[in-house]
Amino acid sequence: MARQYSRSELIQARQQWKRSGLRVVFTNGCYDLLHPGHIRLLEQARSLGDVLILALNTDASVQRYKGPLRPLLDQKERVEIALALESVDAVTLFDEDTPRELIAAVLPDVLIKGADWAHFIAGREEVEASGGVVQALALEPGYSTTGIVEAILAR
Repeated sequence: MARQYSRSELIQARQQWKRSGLRVVFTNGCYDLLHPGHIRLLEQARSLGDVLILALNTDASVQRYKGPLRPLLDQKERVEIALALESVDAVTLFDEDTPRELIAAVLPDVLIKGADWAHFIAGREEVEASGGVVQALALEPGYSTTGIVEAILAR
């Protein structure tokens, strides 16, 4: 069953998963309005390992990145939604502008981002240096939170 982890709890859990021989996959994002593109990316990411960690930007981090009108749902609500997803095993929050420090501490076996981030995947160097794999997965055409918000406002 999925659960929320503090950073220190997640690092401890990662060590246990590694000792148990489990392949750990990590991805991150705002996920402030869950849509089918998110679901499909998370399902594909989960298929690449035994445990999927989803690191969510805190509300403050989302605001710095997306502006003062975001996130649409607060971090408590976004965590609750993420924990309800079958593909997600662990959820944690990060407040930094990128999850590089968190990724360096967790060192997943597989680091995943959507293809829109292929040019810059925070944590790539750390994961590859530890023998892990970094992949940019194709996005589901026609889905983006920003696009959905713009369509709602246009109506």
